[in-house]
Formats: sequence, C-alpha cells, structure tokens
Amino acid sequence: MKPRSKILIIAGSDSSGGAGIQADIKTVTALGSYAMTAITAVTTQNTTGVKSVIEINSKEILNQIIFSSKDIRPDAIKIGMLNSSSVIKSVLKGLDFIKVQQIVLDPVMVAKGGAELIDKKAISLLKSKMIKKALIITPNIPEAEILTKTKITTNGDMVYAASKLLEYGAKNVLIKGGHLKNKIVQDILVNKKEIKIFNSNRYNTMNTHGTGCTLSSAVTTFLSCGKTIKKSCELGIKYVNSAIKSNPNYGKGHGPINHLNSVKINRKFK
Repeated sequence: MKPRSKILIIAGSDSSGGAGIQADIKTVTALGSYAMTAITAVTTQNTTGVKSVIEINSKEILNQIIFSSKDIRPDAIKIGMLNSSSVIKSVLKGLDFIKVQQIVLDPVMVAKGGAELIDKKAISLLKSKMIKKALIITPNIPEAEILTKTKITTNGDMVYAASKLLEYGAKNVLIKGGHLKNKIVQDILVNKKEIKIFNSNRYNTMNTHGTGCTLSSAVTTFLSCGKTIKKSCELGIKYVNSAIKSNPNYGKGHGPINHLNSVKINRKFK
C-alpha cells in the first residue's frame, strides 16, 4: 500500500514506546501515511514513570525540520513535546521556513505519571506564539487548565477554557475529557462557528499511556488525507478508543495502547 500523505512529527522520544514520537510514528503508519521526525528531547521512561529528560540542541532541532522538509515536503505537521523556550523558538523558525498550513499542536506538559515536561517560560511562549500557528490544538484537561489558568470540573468549564484559547489565537480547540470521572468520556471541539461534543464509553483500564499523542497524530493523519476538522477529530477519537479497548496489557504502570488496532493482515506468514 502506498502512503496516502506525508507527515512531519516534531516531538520528544519515549523510550518505552507508548507515547511521544514512537506513538506518533506508529499511529501515522497504522493509518496509512508516511512519518518523518524532528526529535526535540530524549526521555528515559517506562510505564511507571519518567526517569530523565534530555533536551536536543535547538539548532539540531531546526536542522532536522528544514533538512527533512527540503527533500520530502510534508502535507501536515504534528507538534508534541516542546520543553523549553529555545526549543519553541527553533520550531517557530522551522515552521516559518516550510510554510505548511495543516499544523496540529498537542501541548504536552505533564506525563501520565505526573512528571512535568515543560518549563514556565516555554508555557508563556507556547501561549503567545505557538498556538497561533496551529490549525487545531488538542490539550487534555490539566493542560487546558495550565494554559488558561482556570479550573475544569464540568463540560461547561471545558467550553469556557476552549473559548479562552480561541482568544489567545487558536483556530480550533479539541479539549480531551478523559480526566473527568464520568462514565461517558466527552471530548469537545470548539471554534468560532460551533461546539461539537464527541461521546465515548469509558474503559476501566490503567493502559492509557500515549492516548494524547496518539489522538493528535491520528487527527493530523486524517487532516492530511483531506478530511475536515470535525471528521478528523471524530475518526481520531474512534481510533484511540479502539486502541484502548484492545490494549496489549504491557508493563506494571500506565501501559501502552494498541496502535495496530487498525491494521488487518490478510495473508498467512509461514
């Protein structure tokens, strides 16, 4: 099968393979597109937590973006972990150089186990500069709370936080509702024209490591193939739900989801 589109992923590495750039590559590939990467940081982690984070030199991040894109021009870009202001500045330079319109920003700030992955200066720059570059941003509830300095305990709070992010310059905001303890998980898409709520069943599992990275990469992939924002979010959420439901149950902590849930092998291997 020939890849349907080309996607540049700008994100950090997760040594356990469940989140970060590893989850991004798996998602893009499983959904039928071609993944390129610019690695922003290397983390040492497993399902029980993060041991260390090493930032990649900001000049090398810029070089990765420009050198890769000069040769293979991406149809869309997914941005994940940006853990310092110098990294964000390099990424902004890279975006100005390659001028791709379909940009999905997942503002990764806190790991599943609670480790902080970004500093305060970077958060400020993310709010003032990076959000405006994205076609859609996909924060979870803790990330939306940090960005908007509000407390989110209801759907109404989610919509209010999304409206604040629109004021910062976001074009579309998908706030992921998994952190609210409701039986039905509600992800909410907000832009200046509409509010769309996506309802999903909650699965009782510890294996949700990398769901945010996976969703944003899935949305990017569907966008790059010509789907609308709303349809890309709907299909991305369905993909993640299926990946959670069919998880491989690896590790002693927050285990990974099953990125291969969309892949069907139609011949027998001997």
